[in-house]
Amino acid sequence: MLTGSVVLLVLLAAFWLWTPDKDLASLKARYLATPGDIVDVDGIRLHVRDSGPKGSPAVIMIHGFGGSLHSWEPWAQALAVGHRVIRFDLPGSGLSAPDPSGNYSDARSMEVLIALMDRLGVARASLTGHSIGGRIAWTFAATHPERVDKLVLVAPDGFASPGFEYGQAPEVPMTLGLMRYVLPKPLLRMSLEPAYANATFLSDDLTTRYHELMLAPGSRDALIARMRQTTLVDPIPLLNRIQAQTLLVWGEADAMIPFANSADYVKAIANASLVSLPGVGHLPQEEAAEKSIARVRDFLK
Repeated sequence: MLTGSVVLLVLLAAFWLWTPDKDLASLKARYLATPGDIVDVDGIRLHVRDSGPKGSPAVIMIHGFGGSLHSWEPWAQALAVGHRVIRFDLPGSGLSAPDPSGNYSDARSMEVLIALMDRLGVARASLTGHSIGGRIAWTFAATHPERVDKLVLVAPDGFASPGFEYGQAPEVPMTLGLMRYVLPKPLLRMSLEPAYANATFLSDDLTTRYHELMLAPGSRDALIARMRQTTLVDPIPLLNRIQAQTLLVWGEADAMIPFANSADYVKAIANASLVSLPGVGHLPQEEAAEKSIARVRDFLK
């Protein structure tokens, strides 16, 4: 039987670890540029930033798991000089509301992407995707080639890791499921650190942004649902179908998705080239923004 002091310690620990949602209004005050950036798309209130000349070639940016459109900020500013740059938070990420359908599959993500393009009057665009956003981008390019100009894949997801099989939904560990209730900032920082080769790059401000946006109402439920609903398929047949000229951008020190996977993409995509970045981790658009955007800008010209 637990003593009173032990019970008190358990209650104090639970109180310290418990992490409630953040107030949406306060998050919008901090991270929403203008009220008009919240757009109704296929029944979802999406956070969208549309910058640059509207008559210029369009570039659509899709962030990775747990990320937001803010991850693209340095690239977006550089590209908006000569492109229409469209960034958006995936449903249930950042300031975008969760999908009322509860569907977070890649097929649903592509439906949302088509609806967003139609809503903004964009018939064709170049796609830039990071991590799972890269998987969504290359799958879209393979299945909707008529709507894609060029393709930029930043450390894309898609090949199964050792121990995982294609065609099977993953088992989400209980510890990840608990993040719905327990996500103190120091714990999130520990999970973010491996994504950066340069540990000093992960500043307190950057950690705070990731942390606060993951605490948006419904965000953690959506992230867990997206993990549970992700069923990878053998990527080779789809990659072989891609017609768009493709640029892969990959940090050689990526600890999240192995740099070695880049060779598989270059081999599978007919018109693909690789920019490798020594000493850079999983987020080159953040960690090596100036170095990486120079090659991306030249490629999109």
